[in-house]
Amino acid sequence: MGNLAQQPKQQPALADMDHLLQRFQQVRATSEAICAPLQIEDYVIQSMPDVSPPKWHLAHISWFFEAFLLKPYLPGYKPLNAAYDHLFNSYYETHSTPFPRVQRGLISRPGVEDVYRFRQHVDRAMGELLTHPPQQHAAEIMHRVELGLQHEQQHQELLLMDIKHILAQNPLHPVYRSDLKPAPALHNDRVRWHSYAGGVRHIGHAGSGFAFDCETPRHRQFVEDFQLADRLVSNREYLSFIADGGYARSELWLSDGWAHIRQHGWNAPLYWHREDGGWCEMTLAGLQPLDLEAPVCHISFYEADAYARWADARLPTEAEWEVAATDQPRRGNFLESDHLQPVCASVPHEGPAQLFGDVWEWTASAYRPYPGFHPLEGSLGEYNGKFMSGQMVLRGGCCATPESHIRATYRNFFQPAMRWQFAGLRLAREL
Repeated sequence: MGNLAQQPKQQPALADMDHLLQRFQQVRATSEAICAPLQIEDYVIQSMPDVSPPKWHLAHISWFFEAFLLKPYLPGYKPLNAAYDHLFNSYYETHSTPFPRVQRGLISRPGVEDVYRFRQHVDRAMGELLTHPPQQHAAEIMHRVELGLQHEQQHQELLLMDIKHILAQNPLHPVYRSDLKPAPALHNDRVRWHSYAGGVRHIGHAGSGFAFDCETPRHRQFVEDFQLADRLVSNREYLSFIADGGYARSELWLSDGWAHIRQHGWNAPLYWHREDGGWCEMTLAGLQPLDLEAPVCHISFYEADAYARWADARLPTEAEWEVAATDQPRRGNFLESDHLQPVCASVPHEGPAQLFGDVWEWTASAYRPYPGFHPLEGSLGEYNGKFMSGQMVLRGGCCATPESHIRATYRNFFQPAMRWQFAGLRLAREL
């Protein structure tokens, strides 16, 4: 899901290292706070091939710092267990042999206590490295630490996605947290449309600050005149699609999508359940009545595309989305909001609302390299480029995304049938 954009490296000041160490400690603590409500048994379940056990997440994000910072840059560093380099390698073929993803749930050892011991071992060593960095490598160390922190923030969102999927398999509908912030009691206005003039625009990351390599280089993109809905599609509106036979009308669906929903028996978003004639939704607070005003969530690209066609609209391209989002404030319902569920927009707005947070927004754009894209050299170059096939781009972040992790140029990507991520949609149409 990303890599560091290639930027000139300047020699960092000692104060920069101190600040980076503080950020490192805060990000690492957040990951453990996310896992604090879990019971021991929750840590080891792999509920489908795309889900990783929470224990694996905690170990892998520690492995990343060990593999790409401690081993090359901390003299005398000794791994806690040399076998972890294989066990917790996700997909870096040029680094070592990754452990098969689909078998992560088969590993009972190391246990949870051992994984936390591994984290502590890595954290102590990282503290030593950042306190006394070898000056000839200090700039590269800072860049790799920043990448590692952004990588860990990605896994914080993945942890919440995976925990939700794990608990949702249990017919007892277990509660992850009973103290989540409740949704505001608000109602959506009718959809309004914002118009944007076409022309040659520049999209992609530019300037200072962190960016993943797939956000670069900044380049020209022609867009036609278009309109964008002022808010996300709500559960109430999606229910109208269902009631109108949306899942039974082949003319609304792409061929692959139609075959997929027929094969898997989909007739509603993931985590929706019929209870006593009404709809409920499995959330991280357990099974709850469906919030009709909240944005629809946990739908695939196929479902988003079918809904847009039913609504006489379409999905925006990622260039259109970025044109609309570039000058908008980066505020919304993020991880720190503590809903961990999309909610109705609560802030009056002039431009489109909820561009950031709540749900990742499916776009009509395939995940492909920008013109002139070059991955980094070495193993870190595997982070993004080799996944640029068979996936669709999503934009904007979600209710489980750390606020500091998102920006207008951020490109998330998933295969079109995936829907365990917090994904929804916004409509677009021609002007």
